[in-house]
Amino acid sequence: MSDELPEQHPDVLLSRLHKAIKFCIRTLAVLMVVVIFWGVLDVIYVIYTQVSKAPYLLLAVSDIFKVFAAFLVVLIAIEIYQNIILYLRTDVIPIKLVIATALMAIARKVIIIDLKDVTAIHIFSIAAVVLALGVTYYLVGQQHKESL
Repeated sequence: MSDELPEQHPDVLLSRLHKAIKFCIRTLAVLMVVVIFWGVLDVIYVIYTQVSKAPYLLLAVSDIFKVFAAFLVVLIAIEIYQNIILYLRTDVIPIKLVIATALMAIARKVIIIDLKDVTAIHIFSIAAVVLALGVTYYLVGQQHKESL
């Protein structure tokens, strides 16, 4: 378990608060698993509804984007679950995974974006976020290589 939140602490109040926080993190992990299962059921539902309407068993490009969006939401939920679990461990620094999760979330936005509904400033804003996250991910990776 995490050394940042030791359950054995000289201050009784801090010891109890650390136990409470760890309980909350575990609860979040359980809830995230429920959300992941729910998301998988949603993916199945989205696929079923898209292939069961006329023309049957054929997907238009917009339908494929709906399916992709449902898949990516579940994958992002799995990444968030991994982040939650990392908060309980001390041998892994979760910053790179957090950045990767953010990259996946913005990638989802880029994949499913409808260009009819956005302005140029939105596109530039998304590009800036992608660039910033990409550079950050690269720099964190470089820092990790140097520390080895």
